[in-house]
Amino acid sequence: MSAAKYRVLKQVFGYDSFRPGQETLVDSLLSGRDTMGIMPTGAGKSICFQVPGILLPGISLVISPLISLMRDQVNALVQAGVRGAFLNSSLTLGQYRKALYNARQGMYKIIYVAPERLLTPDFLDFAKSANISMVCVDEAHCVSQWGQDFRPGYLRIRQFLQELPRRPVVGAFTATATAQVRRDILNLLGLENPTMVVTGFDRKNLYFGVRKPKDKFQELLSILREEGSKSGIVYCATRKLVEEVCQRLQDCGFSAARYHAGLEDEERQRSQEDFLYDRVTVMVATNAFGMGIDKSNVSYVIHYNMPKDLESYYQEAGRAGRDGSPARCILLYSGADVRLNRFMIEQDKENEELDEETARQVREKELERLKQMTFYATSRHCLRRFQLRYFGERQIPDTCGNCSVCLGERWDAQPEKSVYRPAKKYSPPEAPADPELFQRLRRLRLALAQSGGVPPYAVFTDATLREMCVRKPQNRRELMAIPGVGEQKLQRYGRVFLEEICRKK
Repeated sequence: MSAAKYRVLKQVFGYDSFRPGQETLVDSLLSGRDTMGIMPTGAGKSICFQVPGILLPGISLVISPLISLMRDQVNALVQAGVRGAFLNSSLTLGQYRKALYNARQGMYKIIYVAPERLLTPDFLDFAKSANISMVCVDEAHCVSQWGQDFRPGYLRIRQFLQELPRRPVVGAFTATATAQVRRDILNLLGLENPTMVVTGFDRKNLYFGVRKPKDKFQELLSILREEGSKSGIVYCATRKLVEEVCQRLQDCGFSAARYHAGLEDEERQRSQEDFLYDRVTVMVATNAFGMGIDKSNVSYVIHYNMPKDLESYYQEAGRAGRDGSPARCILLYSGADVRLNRFMIEQDKENEELDEETARQVREKELERLKQMTFYATSRHCLRRFQLRYFGERQIPDTCGNCSVCLGERWDAQPEKSVYRPAKKYSPPEAPADPELFQRLRRLRLALAQSGGVPPYAVFTDATLREMCVRKPQNRRELMAIPGVGEQKLQRYGRVFLEEICRKK
């Protein structure tokens, strides 16, 4: 199986080697051992279960919480030549039955499914008769009521596994899990003597900053003007703020879309696709947007308000720089954010199914997490060190050299104004080796993506395009050597990209 996993890694995904932690997790699942991976956003969790899913006999199920994530992951698999499908509420009854029929015929290797579907009669009937080799749970922290994204549907997973005539190997993956949440994942999913890999929470390519402006919107404008045409996310605490900030940005000439749970499904879907397909550059959203958003070229994440816990902040900020490129994560803090979060925690109605004592314990835990988040936002010590210690890491340098504290940035707060004093003038990170070629390749990628009905990053990521600008491959062999170019994508896109690279200006 050793040679096979490397062949799949290269031919399907276009990589010559695994990232830290990936190979151990792949080997564990391939050997039939339950597996748990705690890996930061952008560390390549999906490869850890997609490679075994392709190599194991029969079908692999991936349980995932979000419709958008399923669609994106399946699109990317199909682009890479892997037969995949998703089963969730976005399908019509006819589409759902057709997909189940195809699944029964063995048409798919990897099927993404929402947890709420697992115990429905149609799906359970299919699952009991299918050859299911592996079940992987993505965003596994959703199973824990102590986690920041508790989802009751995840509690059905263990019963679903017990209903199967033969227990498949089970994997669980998440980016954010404290010690308590990890214990819940092990117990509530019923993992049996699992291999556990924690790769560490440090995202070295991300800059973390906290600013305390008198006028948040003017500070936001300043940051967006520095970022230019790059893609980014602005998180706001309330729907009302999303509406206000998005409208003001549009009035200032920015290409912005809005996303929150109060919008019609059609507008939310359109906003998300406009952002994924690079038709708009700024997404203004509540935390309803983002889990599993697999967009590789997000260059900044700005929190207009402080989130209620570090788990949420780490996960949301971690949507920047997924392809390894430098990116900025900036929190615009004010004392009013603390009061707003406390009010929202105390008024929360999402856990009404819990008994009174358990609900009280959950609320106390949330208030304690809010206190830690406030300590982070007001810290005078390395912000990265604060995050890593919170998630249980111990061997951490005192300074990181890539946060607002370590870089000596500061705020001179006065009653009438707050003035930001940068340590040095900001310069956009990592310009491509050949900016003109990079823009031409991006335009080509967008045209191919639109004609194929997939997001641009499903063709090639920005990191892959940058490497093309550095190496300027002249033939198929040289193009295939670039990370992110697999055999299927070489067949599909190789000729037109080589022509563009070799084309005289």
